[in-house]
Amino acid sequence: VSWLMIKARSFFFFSASNPGIENGGMLGESKMKIFDLIPDRYKPKTTLLEPGIQLLDFNLTLKKEEISYPFILKPDIGERGWMVKKISNQSQLQSYLSEIKVPFLLQDYIDWPIELGVFYYRLPNEENGKVTSIVVKEMLTVIGDGESSVEKLLARNARSVITLKEIKKTSGETFSYIPEVGEEVEVVPIGNHCRGTTFLNGNHLINDKIHETFDIAAKTYPEFYFGRFDIRCESIQELEKGNFSILELNGCGAEPGHIYQPGYSLIQAYRDLIFHLNLMYVIARQNHKNGVPYMTFKEGVGLIKFLRHYNRTKE
Repeated sequence: VSWLMIKARSFFFFSASNPGIENGGMLGESKMKIFDLIPDRYKPKTTLLEPGIQLLDFNLTLKKEEISYPFILKPDIGERGWMVKKISNQSQLQSYLSEIKVPFLLQDYIDWPIELGVFYYRLPNEENGKVTSIVVKEMLTVIGDGESSVEKLLARNARSVITLKEIKKTSGETFSYIPEVGEEVEVVPIGNHCRGTTFLNGNHLINDKIHETFDIAAKTYPEFYFGRFDIRCESIQELEKGNFSILELNGCGAEPGHIYQPGYSLIQAYRDLIFHLNLMYVIARQNHKNGVPYMTFKEGVGLIKFLRHYNRTKE
């Protein structure tokens, strides 16, 4: 029985990888609790709101937080881009408020042109960490021919055609627009793979300056050792100087996004994933030896029950 209990506890070893994030950041963590611990210099204005908020109260919040259109709304607990939307007008806002059934975040929209996912780790017993992966996010766009609507242009795109119905739910107002010849239209402004964003291998951008920049940023967050910064920046030069905005900080549930580069070797992708999983295990073990407890089996079961209830609530 004691052996089984030890195995049950170690099954949730990931929870010790990032003691400063709920559950290590594997699942069910609150984005707002993470943003509360990120220094202001690195984050957009962000506030937590409850479902059912009235339009008048929402507008008062906008004024108080000094946030204007466009802005981002997203669930406090969520994944894979679910209900993450760029809101550009009151009609879109009213639609979102009528749909959202769980606590959600209001976030200032960062319109810098470059969006990246930067994977970082640091062993707890070592002074400095490293960047192991950079993914460059190429948003879903179409180029106009002067005759075809955005919907028709998307239907010709091998990447977007398989998710056309889902994209239309979040970008329906754009679909009927007919762009001019050569006009580029960004259809989905959210950098998520399942929303049509192309992930490109940006590992060539990793250098000593990038290691140093993210080492400094990561150490400003308490007990963060392993995960991915989803960021926006004006240029790579500004990125190296540490001038970027964190859209999300993902813990041990994050992936090194460069592996989704079209044509990337499947075997190499598995190697990269195994490399990162091994790192997570080593980090969790070191933290555990330093006094960080693993999530208990009871806590793990409780988390699974909570997420099941949450997923029923949001539908």
